[in-house]
Order: sequence, then structure tokens, then C-alpha cells
Amino acid sequence: PAKEFVKKYKPYFKKAQEYCLVFIVYTVFCKTFYNGSDVDVADVFLMIALQFVMLSFVMVLAWISLRVLFRNEPKLQAMGLFGCTHKTVAMGVPLINAIYEDNPMVGLYTLPLL
Repeated sequence: PAKEFVKKYKPYFKKAQEYCLVFIVYTVFCKTFYNGSDVDVADVFLMIALQFVMLSFVMVLAWISLRVLFRNEPKLQAMGLFGCTHKTVAMGVPLINAIYEDNPMVGLYTLPLL
């Protein structure tokens, strides 16, 4: 009976999971703007630029490493590239929110995950 239940309601669980994740991100940013922060717009753009540079570096490094390790397996190379650079919002945002609960800059800390 459990197998049929999961099979029948799996799309609904997936949608609920997505909505919960959006709600978590929304509440973190609402809390940040409600409490106020001393972050300049330049700081936000600097963080975005640094994240872009670091992510590009990690992707190039992962691609070269995967080309060496899996020479004739393009499916494994693509999967490995995705796995090496994938960031998890579902685990990262609640963890950052728990660690920096009273910090007014918590929204800026979650920005790299998005």
C-alpha cells in the first residue's frame, strides 16, 4: 500500500518540496530586510562577481579532472561536472539560518547559494 501511495502522490510531494524551499528563502530575505543591514549595493555585486569567478574556476578544474579520469565516458563527465559544481539550497539555507540566527547579514550569507 505504501508503494502505491508514493507513486500516486509523488508529483504533489515534489511540488510541496519546491514551495517549502521557496518559502524558506523568502523568509530569510524578509528577515534580513526587516531587521535591516549595513550592506551596500556594491558589496552585493562584488559577492556575485566573486562567486562567478570561483564557480568558473571550479567548473574548469572539474572538467579537466573528469576528462583525465573518464576519457571515453561523456555521460560520466557531464554527471561529474554537475555534481562538482552543484550547490544545495535545501540544506544550505536552513543551516546558515541556524548558525547566523541573530545576524542581520544572514541574507547576504545565503546569496552564494542562490
